[in-house]
Amino acid sequence: MPIVLSPKTLLWMKAGLHLICIIPVLLLIVDVSTGRAGGDPVQYIIHFTGIGALNCLLATLLVSPMAKILKFAGLMKVRRLLGLYVFFYACLHLAAFISFDLLFDWSLFFDEVVSRPYILIGMINWLLLLALSITSLMSIRAKMGKQWQRLHNSIYLIALLTLWHFYWSIKSGGAEVAMYLAVILLLFLLREKSVQKKLIKVMN
Repeated sequence: MPIVLSPKTLLWMKAGLHLICIIPVLLLIVDVSTGRAGGDPVQYIIHFTGIGALNCLLATLLVSPMAKILKFAGLMKVRRLLGLYVFFYACLHLAAFISFDLLFDWSLFFDEVVSRPYILIGMINWLLLLALSITSLMSIRAKMGKQWQRLHNSIYLIALLTLWHFYWSIKSGGAEVAMYLAVILLLFLLREKSVQKKLIKVMN
């Protein structure tokens, strides 16, 4: 039987989601201000915000299949909010790189984008996320029609590019990348209708 979501419950869900997504930023500020960000706080901040964007992205990809499997259509009402938090963390990630690492040297920034493929991929990802965030407005979505869904299907490409960017940007940590790749592949698998039907039968 489908789960019905009341307006009050939706409000609490969104409030809880805001807390879950904002608290890590507050913890990051505490870590940096108290010297618990390690020997290179700049790289700590850049890595932390990048992982935050990736985690929010995975959570966004999880919403649709879980809404179908659990017969809880109300979950779809928080997908946009999660998607905006992906962009929020991506903006923090980019801002930390430009301000703390490059010290707002814009000529150096453009040189880095051109000369370092992983930074180029990161910028392509950020531009795609910008497009998804702008077009998430209901007024723009209505005007775009079918083009909206085509654009927002790029979330799958963004997921793979994000992992590629992550892999190229680190000198070690292959196990962490492999774990994220496994999660992304699992999420892609969960979006298959045949898999969803099997899971629904098992849960019933």
